[in-house]
Amino acid sequence: MDLIKSILVSASAMKAQGQRMQVIAENIANADSLGQRPGENPYQRKVLTFRNLLDRSLGVERLQANKVDVDRSEFRKRYEPGHPAADATGYVLTPNVTSLVEMMDMRESQRSYEANLSMIETAKGMLTRTIDLIR
Repeated sequence: MDLIKSILVSASAMKAQGQRMQVIAENIANADSLGQRPGENPYQRKVLTFRNLLDRSLGVERLQANKVDVDRSEFRKRYEPGHPAADATGYVLTPNVTSLVEMMDMRESQRSYEANLSMIETAKGMLTRTIDLIR
């Protein structure tokens, strides 16, 4: 039964990392999304938080995506006086998304996803071999 528990824990982590990758992909897709009017904020980076959830029926903690929140860091400014969202001094607010950071987060999430997948494959193989021994 412990192998089943480990598979369920890894599966919950894979689901959470998949949700994290979706949030990161949205950030990358909107890295250049500016406001359309003066004073309008551009796209604001989103971050996903996780929490451990106790599954009382199995007696294990599972990882779960908690909520999507916005990154409260400052917007950057770019001098672009011809843009519709430029303020009186000609500056436009740009998203607080750094593509390099997002790509590193994506890679970390991908590695975690792959590690959990490998764990599931290992547990599955152990279960299969155990069943073969019983026959």
